[in-house]
Amino acid sequence: MIQQKTRTICACLRRLSKLAGKQVAFAFSVALLAMVCKVAHADETANETIAEPSGFKLGGYSSASITAPRKGNTEFNLNEISLLLSWDNNARLKFFGELELERPLSWNENKQFGSKNSYFDLERLYLDYNVSEKINIRGGRFLTPAGRWNLLHAPPLVWTGSRPLVTNYLFPAAINGVMMHGSTPLKINGADQSFEYSFFAETLKDQDKEDNEISYKNVAGAHFKLNNQFNLGLSLATFTEDRPGSPDYRMIGLDFITHIKGWELSGEGFQRFTNGGNDGGSGAYLQSAAPLGNNWYWLTRLETFQKPDVVSGERWVLGVTKRVTPKQLLKMEFIGGSDDFTDTPRGFMGSFAVLF
Repeated sequence: MIQQKTRTICACLRRLSKLAGKQVAFAFSVALLAMVCKVAHADETANETIAEPSGFKLGGYSSASITAPRKGNTEFNLNEISLLLSWDNNARLKFFGELELERPLSWNENKQFGSKNSYFDLERLYLDYNVSEKINIRGGRFLTPAGRWNLLHAPPLVWTGSRPLVTNYLFPAAINGVMMHGSTPLKINGADQSFEYSFFAETLKDQDKEDNEISYKNVAGAHFKLNNQFNLGLSLATFTEDRPGSPDYRMIGLDFITHIKGWELSGEGFQRFTNGGNDGGSGAYLQSAAPLGNNWYWLTRLETFQKPDVVSGERWVLGVTKRVTPKQLLKMEFIGGSDDFTDTPRGFMGSFAVLF
């Protein structure tokens, strides 16, 4: 089976090289990705983003992946091309936006390249107003402050190509609303630390719904983080799944990240309850990144997830990641466990991510 999957992957890559010149509809995507890689390489001695005297900065990221599941066909995907635009002229008002083209190019089950599954997604678009040193007000569309992974989910910023299950199925990834956030320095037992907080509430329900996406409404919550050796975080939220007969949910979550002798250990756990006190779903993951030398890292992640009457199971991820440059990651991982999930089925996944 491994040899068969290998032959399929090789055929996929040969097909890409033969058809690249013929796919006029994908010319923009391919050209932009090539420019991304060139800019990222040249940026090693330059600034991380393109800065203008007016305060505008332009950047972005992209990733491509090959998946060979235990069951089903091998797939190749140009996962996304994301453009980031920010504005900061050292005044009280700041702007940030992220527009993402999802899956602009993919090798599908018909063994041909296509873009029928591509779409634009406005991930973030908000204004920040600095009231004081410890208080900021944000309005617009922003990522939900729940745990760590959801806020740092961009492929060049995370160790694996697969996302932990619990960060995908229990709460909204982003909301349209308002948020008050800030931080304050602390000194505990003589050590300098800081405390971060955020309070948020949804003011406008999502108008567009992607296929198989869980929609939410009436979202509100808070996140607190103590920046110290373990960087402990606490997430609190209330919301309702936008479907007939859905109960109201209350959610609590804990997260942490620490570094010990070159190792990185991190984890998150969430528990939901219905307004009647019943189990509304839960999950957790624990992940380690161990240095192997020459910018290679060994990745291990253990996960558990259960959602009543929907899906439940355990999953493990083993792999290696190469930090090619500070802005480029090469990832290879094997995914196993008790069940297949639609986003990342069991099998092999290889990916390359670049920040520009």
